[in-house]
Amino acid sequence: MALNFLPEGPALVIEHTDRVLVIADLHIGIESDLDVHGVHIPSQTGGRLDRVLACIDEGKPDLVILLGDVKHSVPLTTRQEYHEIPDLLEAIRSRVSLKVVPGNHDGGLERFLEEGELLPMRGALLDGVGYLHGHTYPDPSLIGHLLVIGHHHPMVTLRDEVGCALRDRAYLLTTVDEGCLGLAGAAGGAGTTRVLVMPAFNEFTGFDLTRMKESNLGPLSRCMDFGNAEVFLTDGTYLGLLGSLGEE
Repeated sequence: MALNFLPEGPALVIEHTDRVLVIADLHIGIESDLDVHGVHIPSQTGGRLDRVLACIDEGKPDLVILLGDVKHSVPLTTRQEYHEIPDLLEAIRSRVSLKVVPGNHDGGLERFLEEGELLPMRGALLDGVGYLHGHTYPDPSLIGHLLVIGHHHPMVTLRDEVGCALRDRAYLLTTVDEGCLGLAGAAGGAGTTRVLVMPAFNEFTGFDLTRMKESNLGPLSRCMDFGNAEVFLTDGTYLGLLGSLGEE
């Protein structure tokens, strides 16, 4: 299995038998929410779609998987989302097959999807890899495989010796305690379950990796081995173990 990092997304191409382009946390419609809170930013969906299509052109996938939180508003669907989501999805499916794992923000998203595009909320095993958003317990059939998730919007802060800081989106790779999940010995499990946490595609979202353990964002983050978690930048640069990055 090969992983190809696409920093312009950020996105990931996973190649086994097929080439799968994975994109997490688009959060289309976030600008409407920011507007309600006094932050007035024009819609950036056009630019995000351009990045998605650039990733498709570069990655040449057989399939695109949107890893949840395609939309932003909870629980309703805003006017912005009604206008923008159908065009974005159609632009993707006009180039390549599309699958969507629903996230915790995706209530009502099924109205925009075609038959066969919506995957189960607890995840699906495709070409030997488990895909789910990350806010639920995984389906038992995923145990023992690499799980690729979103939901956590990981970011890392790097400081130099004079205190200048760089904040960037990042990937987190670690193992998950199957017993903690209540899935030890689950059918379909075959060895250690690893989890790869993807950064958000949406440029306005991010959460510091050093605080993820205490964040209580879902069962998977509660059961991850943070002591041996490895951190990668969006271009695949290896930063080392999470603990070596220090506390913020």
